[in-house]
Amino acid sequence: MQWMNAATFVGPGRVDLLRVPRPEPGPSQVRIALEGTGVCASNLPLWNGAPWLKYPLGPGSGGHEGWGIVDQVGKDVDPALEGTRVAALSYNAYAEFDLADAHQVVPLPSELAGQPFPGEALGCVANIFRRSQIEPGQVVAIVGVGFLGALLTRLAVHAGARVIAVSRRTHALREAERMGAHLTMSSEPRAEVVSRAWEFTQGRGCDRVIEATGKQEPLDLSSELVGEGGRLVIAGYHQDGPRLVNMQLWNWRGIDVINAHERDPRVSLRGMQEAVRLVRAGVICPQALYTEYALRELGDALKAADLRTGTFMKALVRTRELS
Repeated sequence: MQWMNAATFVGPGRVDLLRVPRPEPGPSQVRIALEGTGVCASNLPLWNGAPWLKYPLGPGSGGHEGWGIVDQVGKDVDPALEGTRVAALSYNAYAEFDLADAHQVVPLPSELAGQPFPGEALGCVANIFRRSQIEPGQVVAIVGVGFLGALLTRLAVHAGARVIAVSRRTHALREAERMGAHLTMSSEPRAEVVSRAWEFTQGRGCDRVIEATGKQEPLDLSSELVGEGGRLVIAGYHQDGPRLVNMQLWNWRGIDVINAHERDPRVSLRGMQEAVRLVRAGVICPQALYTEYALRELGDALKAADLRTGTFMKALVRTRELS
């Protein structure tokens, strides 16, 4: 039997590194020797604890932004896939190896050799951008400049929009400027943000507003920035309970409201494929946004993702060095 290292959530604020058997692919699956995986905000309930969880979780559980090299295929899978570097839709990627359906991997071209590629996260960026329907000449506000917000700023600028970036963090605003934002503002005080945005748009409001925080107050702010007939895109992961919205404002301005979270794996794969194209073409260059950790440091990575202080934008967990 072959073994591997896998991180396991054993309680709130506790992750252990275990030696467990390597998984064996089913007939339609592939096994991936992971190079690493991204850390997603959706993992924070696993770290902080939630009433619906029963610990310990399974080995590698929660990791879903993995990439690496296919090292074994199931009996119904083309053997030529072995040795291919891929990003995958898999769900236990906080480990050295994980399984994925053969139809849920995206080959990575040679131009991206050596580059980390948290495919599911980058695919989210591509899908959010697609659903935002940004056009040249529009004014787009990005509320919350983390990993998603920074790359969406870059894509909106590339599409020919004028971009307003709003964040509570000074470093994030500098990152937005690097991505080409035309106006950057601290998220406080709220009334000043609204006033400056409407002045920037000459009283029309923003054509598109992308909320990328997952918090109530930035969602409220985002609503106030959308002009008549505009589009509010909710890209933040709202995971801490119900939200109140100003429905009167939404009705009065006749805005479209888009929940840009995808659950169909086919749509996620399409976003990942588009992300490969965008990175390969140099339209987005996410490498500077990553902070890397070893698998044994997953707890530190989750703490950083929770606190988001200093220059932090996104955590990656590298697994290859533990092989």
